[in-house]
Amino acid sequence: MSSAAWPEEGELLICTVRSVKENGAYLNLEGYEGRTGFVFIGEVASGWVKNIGSHLREGQRVVAKTIQVKRAKERIELSIKSVSDERRRDTLQAWKNRKRASQIMRVAAERVGWDEQKTVEVCDEMREVFGTLYGALEECAMSENVLSESGFTGDWITVVTELAVENIVPPFVEIRGEFDLQVWGPEGVSAIREALQAAESCAVGLEEVTLTCHYDGAPHYRVDIRAPDYRAAESVWEAAQKAVSERMSSVEGSISVERL
Repeated sequence: MSSAAWPEEGELLICTVRSVKENGAYLNLEGYEGRTGFVFIGEVASGWVKNIGSHLREGQRVVAKTIQVKRAKERIELSIKSVSDERRRDTLQAWKNRKRASQIMRVAAERVGWDEQKTVEVCDEMREVFGTLYGALEECAMSENVLSESGFTGDWITVVTELAVENIVPPFVEIRGEFDLQVWGPEGVSAIREALQAAESCAVGLEEVTLTCHYDGAPHYRVDIRAPDYRAAESVWEAAQKAVSERMSSVEGSISVERL
């Protein structure tokens, strides 16, 4: 961010305590190079603050709210007590996520040989599509094909996806496969339905795991699996393949399987 930039009133900022005085403290503002804000002792914590040193120390990282910006005087007034515990945690987590995402993309850039301009361009494109860079990488960790499905192309996709999987723990992961099923005997559609139901039953009783089958036009049936991690997802996929193969072996037909 440019050194000429100013925070907006009401904005929550990541700050580092630069110095502590009797009546307040000066805080360096993360993301606003060269900008310093001041928090009065009355805005440090709820209630009466007898000794500011018991609340703040030099080098400490805090979340503060911008309560007044006086550009003519180059003064920014901050409040720490106005930030709820929930908003403080969320702001810190978002900041950590941005740091982690930037680090992952720097490593990716080194591996694929991008210069700084190319790295910035790709990161901006990912933000435009996914909202945040971390959000893009989290999506990669959840679904291996999300970048290509979103219109991105190039060998770098594999590198970025592998780094995301290695470094980000997503709330869940998704994998996808496809069964091509054909039945020539009298059992017909009923046999296919039973085979797909057998596949879906492989996830029954498993915590936070779902498997759903979708008709994509005969003879194609897409399988979507959501699980807490890839190990659980792949285990269910293997079980589903086995269950469908066993059901199809009792009828006259064919089966082919593809991991998408």
